Amino acid sequence: MKKIVVLDGYAMNPGDLSFDGIEALGDCTVYDFTKPGEVLERAKDAEILLSNKTRLTAETIAALPKLEYIGILATGYNNVDLEAARNRGIVVANVPAYSTASVAQLAFAHILNITMQVQYHSEQVHAGRWVRNRDFCFWDNTLLELAGKTIGVVGFGHTGAATAAIALGFGMKVAAYTSKPQSQLPEGVRSVSLDELFRQSDIVSLHCPLTPATRGMVNAARIAQMKPTAILINTSRGPVVDEQALADALNAGRIYAAGVDVLSSEPPKPDNPLLSAKNCCITPHMAWATKEARQRLMAVTTDNLRAFLAGRPVNDVTRR
Repeated sequence: MKKIVVLDGYAMNPGDLSFDGIEALGDCTVYDFTKPGEVLERAKDAEILLSNKTRLTAETIAALPKLEYIGILATGYNNVDLEAARNRGIVVANVPAYSTASVAQLAFAHILNITMQVQYHSEQVHAGRWVRNRDFCFWDNTLLELAGKTIGVVGFGHTGAATAAIALGFGMKVAAYTSKPQSQLPEGVRSVSLDELFRQSDIVSLHCPLTPATRGMVNAARIAQMKPTAILINTSRGPVVDEQALADALNAGRIYAAGVDVLSSEPPKPDNPLLSAKNCCITPHMAWATKEARQRLMAVTTDNLRAFLAGRPVNDVTRR
């Protein structure tokens, strides 16, 4: 049986799922977490590595002569040196689109929390303000209706399209920045330039991959194009946004609010400017982590590995 090592299985399975399907395919060892200095020792005899965030550099891959297969426990594969794997003939398989619905759901959780001030008013109720209120209801922050407002979706892959579909259900207008032609976009979605999207949108929601072109894309100049009433949502990757520029804009009231699920370093450093910025709601990179999404992730990871062992690899990103 092939030796399988899972380097960082905790994120996918903190205890509420089972590795039984993977364990049935080989001699499997599962580690919850692996520090950089532990990778070589733990992986030295592995023919199959499964990993989420553990970095597999060219040097690491070169030091693992038995390695035949790397299974990514995620969609993104930037933690693996693909060129090194390709040169060795190592298959690198990812899991595409498993968390589409969950990420779109959290994007709108942030949007609804900000526009209806859900967290704030719940805190006020628990602080006794409703109990002491003379009227049957109270609110003291502006509440906003989504119908008729424009959401700009940056990136129109699976998650961007799912977010747009939810927006249309709320009666919103949808603008998209995408390489797809207008003819391939759903009814109600119009293609616009990036500058036009930032200028016109009441809400900008980021759904683009992290590439050299998108790193720092949302910078001070781009944010300056936004309406002072605009909301920025980021459920893509932290480095797409210049965090200091966003914090400065929020603190100065140049845009209304932000909701982010990702930061430039995770966990964040204590001095990350968004941690103390005004009107900035931050969730801890959890959009992908619904139980249903993780069940799909486990199932596709198992299917990917089974296909490789049968000599018919699927989702091999080295062939792209």
